[in-house]
Amino acid sequence: MPDIGRSDGESIFRLGASRPGGGSALANPPVHVLKPSEGPDLASMVESIHESLISSLDVEKLRGVDSKEARRLVEEAVLSLIVAGDYPVYGELRQRVVARVADEVLGLGPIQGLLDDPAVSEVMVNGPDLVYFESNGIIQMSDVRFRDDEHVRRVGERILAEIGRRVDESTPMVDARLKDGSRVNITIPPATPRCPTITVRKFRRDRYQMEDLIAAGTLDQRMADFLGACTTYKLNVLISGGTGSGKTTFLNALSAYIPRTERIITIEDPLELALQQRHVIAMEARPPDMTGHHAITQRDLLRNALRMRPDRIIVGEVRGAEAFEMLQAMNTGHEGSLSTVHANSPRDAISRIENMVLMAGIELPVSAIREQLAAALHLIIQLQRFPDGVRRIVKVTEVTGMEGTAVTLQDIFAFQVETITADGKVTGRYRPTGLRPTFSETLKMAGCDFDTGIFIEGATR
Repeated sequence: MPDIGRSDGESIFRLGASRPGGGSALANPPVHVLKPSEGPDLASMVESIHESLISSLDVEKLRGVDSKEARRLVEEAVLSLIVAGDYPVYGELRQRVVARVADEVLGLGPIQGLLDDPAVSEVMVNGPDLVYFESNGIIQMSDVRFRDDEHVRRVGERILAEIGRRVDESTPMVDARLKDGSRVNITIPPATPRCPTITVRKFRRDRYQMEDLIAAGTLDQRMADFLGACTTYKLNVLISGGTGSGKTTFLNALSAYIPRTERIITIEDPLELALQQRHVIAMEARPPDMTGHHAITQRDLLRNALRMRPDRIIVGEVRGAEAFEMLQAMNTGHEGSLSTVHANSPRDAISRIENMVLMAGIELPVSAIREQLAAALHLIIQLQRFPDGVRRIVKVTEVTGMEGTAVTLQDIFAFQVETITADGKVTGRYRPTGLRPTFSETLKMAGCDFDTGIFIEGATR
């Protein structure tokens, strides 16, 4: 068995601790070599080898090497413990044990493999024996298991420790952004009385382009051309949908149509957008500290952004009182704004924004708020995740104005479901409703040249 150590021959085991792997050359059996487990119980085997490893590992010596080298050294150390302890694991199972123990030492334990998988977009730990993940829009149960509630909690605390946050009984719910941009939510009792939970939404570095979304079935080419023109020529667009419907992904793709000569300010909580333009200032809200002070809200950021000479303001997700400032900005010369909102229909999106404005504490009658909404917004894009995991635009809806005290809407495009197979596969088509948007002439006067035939059913491109 080769020496386990750094390239200079220095062992990563603590001085004074026996180093496994010497076989008969050792006068006495190493203190930390464990007897083989009864049966191939992967979880208990990982736990026992992990305990043996951390009791003899010199963590300080691992700090001086890069992550790949540290991983290699730990895996070699684990392999030595397996051989010295005569564990009955071979082939693929041995590789899994080595990887799992290394994940416990250097990563996030049982879920590290899921986080490393590029096909996985979200990881959800509902309890020690209930770990789910989302891949290609479908939520599936994983075979990953934690030992117990304390193991889940310890991994959650490790996640937060890296970013200087903590979770405890006084703060049993924590939202945070990891260093790689991923979003994480951690809860412990009493917020979730049965067990701690961990939810990680991974940050995608390979941002979808509009062409990718067309290929994925999110929309068709004529809709992409139309929405791209609306973005380029500064219409105010609201992207609506439920959780996981692809709102942020679509906002990223749509923002590519913003001219690169414009100054863009993004406001998010947390940062998720990755715009392709260079002249971008990203602003991020901050929760209150442990004393309940020093919070930075999206409303604070939006107010400040208006003083920064923006050509465009993009609010990653409008959630509260900042909706009032957003409407004010749209109505006072800051055209071309983009934002998302959690809502199940375009009409619901209007109601949500209306309620958020009321949260701002501004003494305005509902009729006045609706007038501002009708004047500010041009388009609502409604997204939905279907049973087959595909995120699709189900409606592109124009805000046409007011009729009495109600905001009036008209659908420009809609997705028509044709069949749903037994396994949940959805087929359908995107179709124009035959209604031409009232702002089409305004776009043409601004220099936008597009074929108005796209609004007619059966017209070809």
